[in-house]
Amino acid sequence: MNTGFLKRLVNSITKTEQNVDCCRRADVKYCHCSMSEFKYACPVCGQHMMCDSSRGGSVMECPTCFQKITAPQAPTSDDPKFILTGTKVGERPVPLIAQPTANVAPAAKSFPLGIIILVIVIGAAGAGVFVFREKLFKAGQPQNPLVATNETAKTPAPAKPAVVAPPANDTNWMLSLDAVTIPEATVAGRIHGQDFIVERANFQNGTLTLRAGTRGPVEFGAMIHFGGAQTEALSGKTINVSTNADKAARVTLHWKEGSGTVQKKNYDDSYALRLEFGALANNRLPGKIYLCTPDAEKSYLLGTFNADARKPKPKPPKK
Repeated sequence: MNTGFLKRLVNSITKTEQNVDCCRRADVKYCHCSMSEFKYACPVCGQHMMCDSSRGGSVMECPTCFQKITAPQAPTSDDPKFILTGTKVGERPVPLIAQPTANVAPAAKSFPLGIIILVIVIGAAGAGVFVFREKLFKAGQPQNPLVATNETAKTPAPAKPAVVAPPANDTNWMLSLDAVTIPEATVAGRIHGQDFIVERANFQNGTLTLRAGTRGPVEFGAMIHFGGAQTEALSGKTINVSTNADKAARVTLHWKEGSGTVQKKNYDDSYALRLEFGALANNRLPGKIYLCTPDAEKSYLLGTFNADARKPKPKPPKK
């Protein structure tokens, strides 16, 4: 066994006082600590030792591990649980425990993810507007009112409802003018067994035409020829033709067969006709008519009309 170590151990046990100001004996069970003393621990073995407040920084020997220890400075707190630690001689002093302070550096704030997403969405929307700017701004521009007016003017008028002929009645087929009463209704009746109603009436070149349809050749209707008579000569006149007349104006009936072929038939006599022309005004010649032909299909016309009496434009002379 090391005799030097034993000698030091014996000397430390027999000592009654290690230092006037700092004391700690291993064989002492009770030690009186004045108010100017404080406790600290050995940094090597953890042995607690006492030191006077005025002797902070002095060097003493630990009674347990016999290391040279530098006592720390007296603590500012009176809490008996607050234990300081000494510093082994030759080492850097252990700093005091940092006291809590109010000037704590704030933690770094993380950048909000929501703001990043919002910035990305706004950027994408702006790029889309830039790419499609021409289409977007053209679609939002107001239309030229003049163009809109012209387009409105070019809009075709709604088609007129189809004119439907009333059912023919055999009681209206009379080859006599004695009991004839002409109603105030559009000319209607029956031609070659087919119900008929006038859609257009006109008087040109001495011929009164009552027809279905408004354009093209006459396919369904009646034409009464007055031998080139002018509208002025017939204005305000009444014409009665009985079945026994020797000579009368020619009447031509037009109709379509089931195959679509247009047929016609002329009547120069044996028919009954009453025509009451009104006064010519504004190129219109109004009138009333009752016509009854002697065909087996019992054709007849009965009602009022207002014929277009405009004269056709003269043809330019041939060069």
